[in-house]
Amino acid sequence: MPVDLSFYPLLLLVAFLYASVGHGGASGYLALMAFFSFPSEAMRPAALLLNIFVSLIAFIQYYRIGYFQWKLFWPFAIASIPASFAGGLFTLDDTLYKKVLGVLLIFPIVKLAGLKFKPEGLQREVPFYAALLTGTLIGFLSGMIGIGGGIILSPVILLLHWADMKQTAAVSALFIFVNSLAGLAGLFTTGFEYKPEMGWMIAVAFAGGLAGSYLGALKFNSLLLKRILAAVLLIASVKLLFT
Repeated sequence: MPVDLSFYPLLLLVAFLYASVGHGGASGYLALMAFFSFPSEAMRPAALLLNIFVSLIAFIQYYRIGYFQWKLFWPFAIASIPASFAGGLFTLDDTLYKKVLGVLLIFPIVKLAGLKFKPEGLQREVPFYAALLTGTLIGFLSGMIGIGGGIILSPVILLLHWADMKQTAAVSALFIFVNSLAGLAGLFTTGFEYKPEMGWMIAVAFAGGLAGSYLGALKFNSLLLKRILAAVLLIASVKLLFT
């Protein structure tokens, strides 16, 4: 799996942008790998591996600042983890795979770009069964496609006013981490070959994730985070739908 050297600066940028909003970046990594003609059998495991490292960095940064809320996280996670493992057992046709992921990205883009959120502080309690259902659906899609699910969970939390932007980023980061682990575990049962190039990809994504999560947790404001998230999702969606 030889990798063009121009791939790595773009990978660094994607990891930086995603980590700045508490995401692992799998959808962006998948879009990049598709653009650089990676073999399809290597894309999903590579994206999940990178997701694990970057989302963990993002979570640690947001947790240290105090944005993580366990009571918001666990109802989604207990349903999503087994669902993500189950999704990892499924393999879609390459063309359908890219179209499904591209379409999934459109919904959060539209919502984040066009909806005015209530001011921070006007938040609602998360209904337990709604969280279980949401976690199950997102987890299965995550494992099947090779993402952590934060790109879907974040807009849901924000649109329903269950948390503010930075609390959402903290919860999404850990959600992505556990779902990526579960999805990768599902892939292992169907066969997975580690490639030496993945080590370099992890190192580059780790560096970008470290910088992005630091700035996202400490420096960026909520409005900027929302715009960054919408822009990154738009880039990923266009690449997946039209390349």
